Amino acid sequence: MEAEIILGIESSCDDTAIAIVTREGKVLASSIAGQEDVHRNFGGVYPEFSSRAHVQSILPAIQDTFAKSGLNPEDIDAIGVTRGPGLIGSLLIGLTTASALGLAWDKPVIGINHLRGHLRSADLEEKRLEYPALMLLVSGGHTLLAYLPNKTDIKILGTTRDDSVGEAYDKVARMMDLGFPGGPEIDRLAMAGEAVIKFPRPLLHEGLEFSFSGLKSSVRRYIDSGEPYEPQNLAASFTAACMDVLVAKSRKAIKAHDVKSFAIVGGVSASKQLRGVMAELCEELNVKLCVPPLTWSTDNAAMIALATFDYIDAGVMPEPKGTARLSAEDY
Repeated sequence: MEAEIILGIESSCDDTAIAIVTREGKVLASSIAGQEDVHRNFGGVYPEFSSRAHVQSILPAIQDTFAKSGLNPEDIDAIGVTRGPGLIGSLLIGLTTASALGLAWDKPVIGINHLRGHLRSADLEEKRLEYPALMLLVSGGHTLLAYLPNKTDIKILGTTRDDSVGEAYDKVARMMDLGFPGGPEIDRLAMAGEAVIKFPRPLLHEGLEFSFSGLKSSVRRYIDSGEPYEPQNLAASFTAACMDVLVAKSRKAIKAHDVKSFAIVGGVSASKQLRGVMAELCEELNVKLCVPPLTWSTDNAAMIALATFDYIDAGVMPEPKGTARLSAEDY
């Protein structure tokens, strides 16, 4: 099958996202229904309410995306939908919707790994990655380093043993009563503060694995100690510890592999601090830094749609057409 236009559906957590994307990574139209108002009072994502919000939002978002694009269902070649990882209830809304549309429109439906979607986000709107490449994925659920000799092959070099860096950001923000989502607020505060508190740098010199649970706990103990502090300095001290770990691991990985580019993807890639320190690292090591546009840094359907082309090219296709079977394979 030679596909040129894909409808992407992403509902792995708290955003209902729809996009129509071409093989070159051009986003023809996109619609995202956020859930910040739904979860704000809980200080984090409430899974059951997230599922209900997806039910309400997904069909209007699909209709809105087609209206913006000027296309009709017959113009798309396939549907790519996030099949995991994520919140099971939220995922099921996207999967069942994609299956129903595939049957109704006689279009193949392909289940896409959410992390592979993030890995492809750096090439949205324009091709940025040059292979071989290294990629740092930093999000609310995952932190990992991967080596990509080409567009389709992925070798995981190291992952987190516990909390992801994005999860640590959100939990520290909750400790500081910064609201939801807390990660961007931590980043904003940190830019105005000084790293005067000495927090640990977990696993700094131990391989390429990560651990942020101990750092998060150290912040908790400091707050509970009653020691007076300026919120911006606490945020700056916490983020400095995170940056030191991410930079040290990335430097080690880049030096161990002959790569042309280094990409940062996932929600935390929107951090100005992270982009700044990684730009310095890549300049030091003479490697091209690739980051997705801010619009496509967080969870979105455009990255899922772009990753769908890779699945199709690898022969991961449901047959016969129109049965809307979801692929259980991640090539």
